[in-house]
Amino acid sequence: MTDPIRLQVNGRSVDVAVDPLTPLRTVLGELLGLRSVRMPCGVGACGACTVLVDGRPVKGCLHPVGLAAGRTILTAEGLPPDDPVAAAFAARNAFQCGFCSPGFVMAVHGLLAEDRAPDDATVRAALTGNLCRCGSYPLILEAVRELAGEGGAGR
Repeated sequence: MTDPIRLQVNGRSVDVAVDPLTPLRTVLGELLGLRSVRMPCGVGACGACTVLVDGRPVKGCLHPVGLAAGRTILTAEGLPPDDPVAAAFAARNAFQCGFCSPGFVMAVHGLLAEDRAPDDATVRAALTGNLCRCGSYPLILEAVRELAGEGGAGR
């Protein structure tokens, strides 16, 4: 039997008794029921499982839960109802089916925490690991531009 791993998820403390190598996405999605943490690929190629660990975007399907012990984990469910990133996506209709949206929203949060005014090349580079099968990339970029305001360079 493994010792429980204590996680701080969306502002609450939870203990999970799993192997420390279990993917964080498995714990968040399957054990804790957080539906925004998707797992279509399972190999870190699509970004649909992106969450923030201590404010940094990580692919939940690749991140062992043991490395998240004692760290702050934020999923889309933990965002406030008036979250500005989610609101910018909605205002620009930066989604079609919505499947990828939680991963993109969390990746954008991580980007903007590092760089409040990223240029287009920086945004594209930061979001390279997130895929949208509906092709909403131009609208996602518009949403990030809106969030960055006129401070972003290189349009």
